[in-house]
Amino acid sequence: MPSFVAAELTDQPQSWQRAADLAASADGLPQPGERVAVVGCGTSWFMAQAYAGLREASGAGETDAFTASELPAGRSYDRVLALSRSGTTTEILDVLAAATAPTTLITGVADSPAPALAGSVVVLDFADERSVVQTRFATTTLLLLRAHLGEDVSGAIADAQTAVGSPLPSGIADRTQFTFLGAGWTTGLAAEAALKMREAALAWSESYPAMDYRHGPIAITDEQSAVWMFGEAPEGLAEQVGATGGMWVRQDLDPLASLIVAQRLALELAARRGLNPDAPRHLTRSVILRPHSASAASSASSA
Repeated sequence: MPSFVAAELTDQPQSWQRAADLAASADGLPQPGERVAVVGCGTSWFMAQAYAGLREASGAGETDAFTASELPAGRSYDRVLALSRSGTTTEILDVLAAATAPTTLITGVADSPAPALAGSVVVLDFADERSVVQTRFATTTLLLLRAHLGEDVSGAIADAQTAVGSPLPSGIADRTQFTFLGAGWTTGLAAEAALKMREAALAWSESYPAMDYRHGPIAITDEQSAVWMFGEAPEGLAEQVGATGGMWVRQDLDPLASLIVAQRLALELAARRGLNPDAPRHLTRSVILRPHSASAASSASSA
């Protein structure tokens, strides 16, 4: 039986297209000039990092990304954008309840606790997932935000279709150590790729900004390593990796589509190791630390 995550991964091109069609009418997404904090947990935090890099690079406004538990208290923003697939994660609910700036939530579940706490809500229920391991919801959220920035995402969607069916890089599944690299907005994608490898396959995986990789982490690279670059690589880096005996990977795909290939690698390794990617070790679909209600949150935030 195919896993839930395998089916959800394969559906990404269709979900991306639906998100692109929704982008112009989605309510409450950051407007040009707003100073924005983007928060998420785990995978959603890495998508927040990618969006923050893209938004600042586009000139749309200052954008900070935080894991939800680390949003600085008292820092002033024009909008807080929260990303939560389930709408139940405790840290996200706490941020929405305490925020003094206008809030927007992107979620996969409309009837969860978080929408009642947010000023605006964008529901991507077509991208929600049964799997614990996130693939489709996270990338669809980032595609939506890219389209909302005014980017032509048609090439990314076409590359996603290629990514779900193309062969994995030859020999990569035989490696035992994986390093993912990014630069600018793709640093968040590298972090997410490494997380997928750990979650689904219990693989030894790390991620770094590409330039910083040379400042120490390259020491771990050897003949059992694969080093995967999202986006343009710094000059000479591929040659440096080759000299270590490591396998260099960089694909001529949109970096978000290349993430799909990394997701597929995680599933391949899970299958080889006899692991069920729908039931990753020690993980649940959402981290819920305590019961939370809209009325309780309102009382707490006004206290």
